[in-house]
Amino acid sequence: MSKVENIENVELRYLTIDDYEELKAATLESYGGVLNSYWKKHHISDLTSIFPEGQVVILVDGDIAGCALSLIVDYDSIDADHTYQDIIAGESFKNHNSDGDVLYGIDVFIKPAYRGLRLGRRLYDYRKEVCEQLNLKSIVFGGRMPNYHKHKELTPKQYIEKVKRKEINDPVLNFQISNDFHPIRILKGYLEGDTASNEYAVLMEWDNIYYTKPSKKASTVKTIVRLGLIQWQMRPYHSLSELMQQVEYFIDSVAAYRSDFAVFPEFFNAPLMAEFNHLHEPDAIRELARFTETIINKLKEFSISYNINIISGSMPEVVEDKLYNVGYLCRRDGSVERYEKIHVTPDEAKVWGMQRGNKLKTFSTDCGKIGILICYDSEFPELSRLLADEGMDILFVPFLTDTQNGYSRVRLCAQARAVENECYVAIAGSVGNLPNVNNMDIQYAQSAVFTPCDFSFPSSGIKAEATPNTEMILVADVDISLLRELHSFGAVKNLKDRRKDFYDVIRIKQS
Repeated sequence: MSKVENIENVELRYLTIDDYEELKAATLESYGGVLNSYWKKHHISDLTSIFPEGQVVILVDGDIAGCALSLIVDYDSIDADHTYQDIIAGESFKNHNSDGDVLYGIDVFIKPAYRGLRLGRRLYDYRKEVCEQLNLKSIVFGGRMPNYHKHKELTPKQYIEKVKRKEINDPVLNFQISNDFHPIRILKGYLEGDTASNEYAVLMEWDNIYYTKPSKKASTVKTIVRLGLIQWQMRPYHSLSELMQQVEYFIDSVAAYRSDFAVFPEFFNAPLMAEFNHLHEPDAIRELARFTETIINKLKEFSISYNINIISGSMPEVVEDKLYNVGYLCRRDGSVERYEKIHVTPDEAKVWGMQRGNKLKTFSTDCGKIGILICYDSEFPELSRLLADEGMDILFVPFLTDTQNGYSRVRLCAQARAVENECYVAIAGSVGNLPNVNNMDIQYAQSAVFTPCDFSFPSSGIKAEATPNTEMILVADVDISLLRELHSFGAVKNLKDRRKDFYDVIRIKQS
């Protein structure tokens, strides 16, 4: 075995027909000199002609140390219980289809003298890069089980389970599993003459998380999404038009930075209650609810004219004489959807008579799936977990807190939601005070964007944050593709590792 300190150069390059004689010798050495274990010259000529980027060798100080050969296949056209000969079509390779959707590995080896140097990992990593670059769904191959003949009392399935649990050492399966391949099927009679595996093979697969199904339609879903959070100053307004003038000013500001979302806080329209301060609090907020429809119609107009998705924070709304805390998503295509606050605070219920909502869903946008939870709802992890199960990428939390204690509850819970659901969380709140509005005390806020805590994200989990208690906008970019990587390759996998066999979060009432 070669020692790392004696190696001067390692190179990975395309296989060529000029490599044939050295490749043949390396193959025989790798497979123990078994006759007919090597490819004929015309085979290599065919492979390098039909799919050159699929055939590579790895050189150590100029000598071939290993090789990887592969084809592209239309996976749906292949029998589920296929054999190796079915794939290579009697060595004619007619199953290769440049318009196929799966990279099928037909050979990979490292010469004995170079094993233990992680060269095999380099070949596998190269295949993954090709799979991603060609937008293929996955990599598959029939994996041998060279130690299975020692455990014939076990079924292949039992054998694989014991290998997974480290009760049996199978160097081939262990290597493949450690490189993120997973078994999907047992193939009987896969490779004739493979007595060590009892002619069984495990069909192994690596999923390309970046794969996108080809479409003839123009794609409008973005991967880099710009968030515009509005840290709203509570101040007196003499009329609805004056308040909407300020609303438009902020929308114009974040849209000028080409933000994809403008996010307002909870009850940002509360200053309009000053006109009704002579009434009891439950009556005053019901008067405020009369403005909600007009505000939403105006926000819809702004979303179209400024080409931005607007999250309206929240406002009071009366439905069948019941008072709710609701908000609206106004998309830039002109569509509008409604969301409700599921958990009202004790103060909202006691002072205003606010009712609990029953609407919970993700919203599809041109920037992926989003969720919206109003303030107190962010402190109940079950809600965001249900949204994560529906594919949520970004969770928006409009909030209103009067003390730093209240703000800390929202902030810390929002950060927890980002970690446990492997998503971005954006919170937007109000600052200032309304001395002429009962039950609206001094506001405390620091709007922010939170991320999971993994290598592709800030170690603190904070993407951006506003200056506390200052009227301002906060603009931040989030990369949705990083979430896809996290789901599959994170240091921990909070979504995949959930023990659904032991516990689950279920929805009792459908929204």
